Amino acid sequence: MIFHEIKVHYDRQTGEDNPGKVKEVYLVHGAVSFADAENCLLTEIKPFIFGDCEVQNCKRSQYFEVFPNEGGAFWYKARVEMITIDGEKETRKNVSVLVQANMLDDAVFALKQALQSYDCEIISIAKSPVVDILNAVQ
Repeated sequence: MIFHEIKVHYDRQTGEDNPGKVKEVYLVHGAVSFADAENCLLTEIKPFIFGDCEVQNCKRSQYFEVFPNEGGAFWYKARVEMITIDGEKETRKNVSVLVQANMLDDAVFALKQALQSYDCEIISIAKSPVVDILNAVQ
């Protein structure tokens, strides 16, 4: 899956009469261009912008799979080694996946459950800076 990863800095209402500068990372799926991805993101966060807003970076990111969980508060990025056997030849390929969970232990458990039908090994997993995943195609 191809995503546009966008880093944005903007002033956001962080408390009662207390605007603060936040730096967030979003993924946009289904955008046909960088401009389309930025437009989708800015439309989504517009109600929260209190002052200045600046897109710091926009790049393409590829993930093998994304495992959302409505109850999860954070996104965890994992490197997974996929193993395929063709005859007598074994091939190993590292891929990135995202899993949504509340804690690292929950993310590992959810990832193991989601990948149980694959022949693979989890290489690493860490909390991702991604705040949310948006869909450009509505």
